[in-house]
Amino acid sequence: MQHAFAPHARSLGLRLDTLIRLRWLAVVGQTLALVIVSILLGFPVPMIPCLVVVALSVMVNVLLRIKYPVARRLPDLAAGPLLAYDVLQLTALLYLTGGLNNPFALLYLAPVMISATALSWRTTVMLGAFAVVCAGAVGLWHWPLPWAETNVPVLPDLFLAGTWVALSVSVGFIGLHSWRVAEEARELADALAATELVLAREQHLSQLDGLAAAAAHELGTPLATIALVVRELEHSTKPDDPHADDIALLRDQVKRCRDILQTLTSLGSGDAPFDRMPLSILIEEVVEPHRNFGIDIVVDLPEDRDAEPVIARNPGLIYGLGNLVENAVDFAAERVHLTARWTGTRMELIVLDDGPGFSPEVSDRIGQPYVTSRTRDRADGVEESGLGLGFFIAKTLLERTGATLSVKNRPLPARGAEVHISWPRSAVALDGDETASNQRTHAPEGIKGA
Repeated sequence: MQHAFAPHARSLGLRLDTLIRLRWLAVVGQTLALVIVSILLGFPVPMIPCLVVVALSVMVNVLLRIKYPVARRLPDLAAGPLLAYDVLQLTALLYLTGGLNNPFALLYLAPVMISATALSWRTTVMLGAFAVVCAGAVGLWHWPLPWAETNVPVLPDLFLAGTWVALSVSVGFIGLHSWRVAEEARELADALAATELVLAREQHLSQLDGLAAAAAHELGTPLATIALVVRELEHSTKPDDPHADDIALLRDQVKRCRDILQTLTSLGSGDAPFDRMPLSILIEEVVEPHRNFGIDIVVDLPEDRDAEPVIARNPGLIYGLGNLVENAVDFAAERVHLTARWTGTRMELIVLDDGPGFSPEVSDRIGQPYVTSRTRDRADGVEESGLGLGFFIAKTLLERTGATLSVKNRPLPARGAEVHISWPRSAVALDGDETASNQRTHAPEGIKGA
């Protein structure tokens, strides 16, 4: 399995405004906690040193707000130290209020989680290690825990050591879990963006015929006027006139323009061959570009073709099926087999190849973005690998048409992979259309069962 990048090196950065807002929330929470513990509960909290530490965070926030634009996105080298400052500020407060005896020591998890969701894995590991070291230091050296009574409870050293170990494990586990979830969300967002780009490209290509028809319609009237003027000039010009050849050339060019507009009109027309097609024609359009690569592509259709579905032309459907066929051809040894079948309620397509099949390490994750087993040598000796987006894009596009996909290796003794695609017939078929009967007589060669 190959990745186009090292996941631990990826970072989207952290918006300065987000970091400032979170720190303001921390300042308000710390101030309220100090006031409640000191005034309402009557605990002897060292208020002045604690408020000085809180005021330092206020100063940092104000300076950041004045010096930098709030929309600025901080890279790891800037966001990491700011989060490390938050760890130090929490350490100072815990040092003044009992160290690890203070239940607010759990707040060490907050900066690590923020880093895990927005920054790189390397920065998160360094920040987590720094938080663990600070927690260990404040567990050893700290002021007494504020307590209302004279007999302040003293927790055993073994209990404090266990608290530090639990905090360290929590930092590691929660940080890793948060980073993995955020990384998967980033990968999915990137893959969906790539899918949208591919689909937009296909839709733009499919709209060219409509633009051609519009251009032909708009140009038809002025061209007819030009043709009329040329004809009048030709009738009023004598054969020996020096401009006769120019007028004849102009007449020929007008005829050529008419032929071009006629071609554009035919491409952009709403005729059935372009707007809709029976399933057999759609399959042949998908497989035709892959027939010249030394792999035999066989298409099997039911013998009874009376109820063959008629499919509306859909760029996403054609591209998704084409991607699956391309993958099968790339890995097949000799043959790719496509089987189509349908009932009154469902339509199915099965793509088989006789290649090595899906490798065990990726078979359970096929269809997720950036998962690939494509690592092979081309004929020129250059290693070829994929990004793992092809099958994901195909799966996404086909699922948008209402399809469900299942992927597995063919059962022994057969070799290769099997992809099963199934649609509710109502999702893609235009039943009741006469296009199927009109086009079935022109079924392309290479389709069996016609």
